[in-house]
Amino acid sequence: MRKIHLMLTILFFIGITHGQNAEDKQLVKEAEKAKMAMIDKNPSLQKHFDEADAYVIFPNVGEGAFIIGGASGNGAVWENGTLIGLADMKKIDVGAQIGGAAYSEVIFFDQQEPLKRFKDDDFELSASMSAVLIKEGASLAADYSEGVAVFVMPKAGLSLEAAVGGQQFEFIPLN
Repeated sequence: MRKIHLMLTILFFIGITHGQNAEDKQLVKEAEKAKMAMIDKNPSLQKHFDEADAYVIFPNVGEGAFIIGGASGNGAVWENGTLIGLADMKKIDVGAQIGGAAYSEVIFFDQQEPLKRFKDDDFELSASMSAVLIKEGASLAADYSEGVAVFVMPKAGLSLEAAVGGQQFEFIPLN
């Protein structure tokens, strides 16, 4: 019985990760770990993961700025609870800003149109889109704007900014 269970577990893992290299597998693990850290910090976030049509988790986003700023990160994308691909995020902005920070970010989709644009690499978060900071114990109301809600959990660093810019994404579907 143990051998059958072990074989099924291995086959399940191979099926989920087919076509992924070691870096991709590690990214998915880090995204799942970031999801749990976000939920641990604020359990009300679980409802958003349960109810969203899809979400993308960027477990490690690095940001630095001195007048001109930039950020980048890689993430994993789930639709209806199933891992469907990976994503790359880049951000460039200009304005009054200085510092550096590391954070995790999750983007929730509650409508199919913005998700379709995301998968077609025709999606951008503008400077007018605000992210909700994940705080311990605070109730996190999803403020969806055009079918999208963004939550950020700081990890390290300090960054002060009053800048204009946006995030652009590339979606990489799993084979």
